[in-house]
Amino acid sequence: MAFFIALILSLFLFQTVSVAENSIGPFQSINDGTTIVSKDGVFEFGFFSLGNSKNRYVGIWYKKIPVQTVVWVANRCKPINDSSGSLTINSTGNLVLLHQNKSIVWSTSSSKQAKKPIVQLLDSGNLVLRDEEDRSSQAYLWQSFDYPSDTLLPEMEFGWDSRRGLNRKLSAWKKWDDPCPEDFSFGVEVEHDSYPEAYMRKGTATYYRSGPWNGIGVSGAPDLRANHAFDSHYFYVGNSVNYRYNLKNNSVTTIIVLNQTNRLFQHLLWMEGDQSWSVYASSPRDYCDKYGICGANGNCVISETAVCQCLEGFKPKSRVKWDLRDWSEGCIRENPLNCQDGHKVEDDFVKLDGIKMPDTRNRWFNDSMNLKECRIKCLNNCSCVAYSNRDIREEGKGCLIWFGDLMDIRQISESGQELYIRIPPLELGIANAAPKLGARIFIPLLGSLFGALLVCYYFCKKASKGNLVRTLALIIL
Repeated sequence: MAFFIALILSLFLFQTVSVAENSIGPFQSINDGTTIVSKDGVFEFGFFSLGNSKNRYVGIWYKKIPVQTVVWVANRCKPINDSSGSLTINSTGNLVLLHQNKSIVWSTSSSKQAKKPIVQLLDSGNLVLRDEEDRSSQAYLWQSFDYPSDTLLPEMEFGWDSRRGLNRKLSAWKKWDDPCPEDFSFGVEVEHDSYPEAYMRKGTATYYRSGPWNGIGVSGAPDLRANHAFDSHYFYVGNSVNYRYNLKNNSVTTIIVLNQTNRLFQHLLWMEGDQSWSVYASSPRDYCDKYGICGANGNCVISETAVCQCLEGFKPKSRVKWDLRDWSEGCIRENPLNCQDGHKVEDDFVKLDGIKMPDTRNRWFNDSMNLKECRIKCLNNCSCVAYSNRDIREEGKGCLIWFGDLMDIRQISESGQELYIRIPPLELGIANAAPKLGARIFIPLLGSLFGALLVCYYFCKKASKGNLVRTLALIIL
């Protein structure tokens, strides 16, 4: 009997320790020097310092990776300058960070209160506030995944949630030892009647654009498309848009980081053999990824000495500046379009292959149209300057049409898309007429030459009969 009681007691104690390892409840706290660890020991949550600084932050980091890799910080701009910090669940059911058990430095922001609130660290790296009796992700009262720092983890959603008023974007640290966000950010932007894209900004200035989602990835970053290691997912419903990537193989450790040092959006893989992070892909990749480098209606081709070229049917707005490789003013049309609303449309389109789609902030889209219907839609709207499929999977579907200047186009050798650019019929006619014109000139010329050879043959035959000198004279004349 005593053995049975001891066994039950040991099981109870084991369960209590197990819960305590990855969560805290009411009347419990995490003091500086103690942490909680996710169930399988992937992530750790608690107090930490960076470099030689004495400032104390609260955050989440990889437990088993020897290189300090912090993926989320709570008090990014409000460090505690000593070891007197503590974390606890207050009377409103929120997790609060206290300094010397008095002043609130940081807290979660749940307006709902659970009957039995607990804060739990998951193996995904998500810190969640929930009711102890309800494990459903839909019932989370608060989660760190909704408030990212500079790191995007697998299963973490990136983008807008209009229903909850959340803008999940990344913001770079000021310095490697200061997690306070600087004015360098990367997030999804949704404007009225436009198609959402991710933009990297330095303050308010656009630094880089990902390109729109095309069914298999974003058009400007082919390296980030799904592969054998992870899947990419994109959700766009109403004014809510989210991007997420999931691992296919749990043995892979990967993160996406907005790097403050070199201003890159980097996809990193942990290399167990080298015990270091390796760059799998990064954006911007090269000079052509700098936003709008060729100006309006320009196309950046990184393999060319002069990387900027005007689109077909366009010419440099300033030839002098263009020749000096100042491409900021971009290109303008060589000839005006013939389209007039209410009249017969005479314009045509030229196809541009293998490109990153233009900026979508001045664009209309429809998911049910095919490419032929999209062409007609564009042709019947004199403001439309280009069109394309929205989704390139299989034979393509959906319709995108652009208005105004075409911005931030570049050539992409790997899986670029097709864009149909509107031009006057004269320009397309010249291109199509060149072979026909050559045929009209060459065929009569060939006939004349053949006739001359027949004449020469006739006179040569006569010359063989003794009239050589006189025949040659006739030929010369």
